Amino acid sequence: MNLVRDLKRPATCALAVALLCLFSIAPAKAASEIATGPSGLPLPRFVSLKADKINVHVGPAKTYEVTWVYTRTGLPVEITAEYENWRRIRDGEGAEGWVYHSLLSGRRTGMVMAKEKDELVPIREAGDTEGAVTAKLQAGVVGSVKKCNGSWCRISGDGFEGWIEQDRLWGVYPNEKLD
Repeated sequence: MNLVRDLKRPATCALAVALLCLFSIAPAKAASEIATGPSGLPLPRFVSLKADKINVHVGPAKTYEVTWVYTRTGLPVEITAEYENWRRIRDGEGAEGWVYHSLLSGRRTGMVMAKEKDELVPIREAGDTEGAVTAKLQAGVVGSVKKCNGSWCRISGDGFEGWIEQDRLWGVYPNEKLD
């Protein structure tokens, strides 16, 4: 088959143009699907609480009603929207509200999630099910996320350090890789 000769035929030419468009647009579309806020950072994204007392507002200003107060430094939250210097966040229980940007840290933390009530989640020496268990953590324990390989994350906290299955942490996305 001679491509030059076949391109002179209308059907082949239309197919070639369609394929060219498809392959040239696909990478651009994938890049444009990553939403960014006014800060220029991706949305959504995980961050952590910087202060030990953070007012959560109904809207993006101090004049809006305070709906609750976080009192846990380091708690992971997900930024879902931005408006000027305000960030709409969601916590591990799904509660949402607005906080001032300077009360958030880019430091990545993760909160242990149990599949069943009273379950202890194993922390392992290596990032696989064969690694020795070095600790067992209750749901709600927060640790610093050091790295993730898409399946396992290395975390550390008060009295523990090791690997946890990535889907057992609130604060990282499924298959997300962090170095």
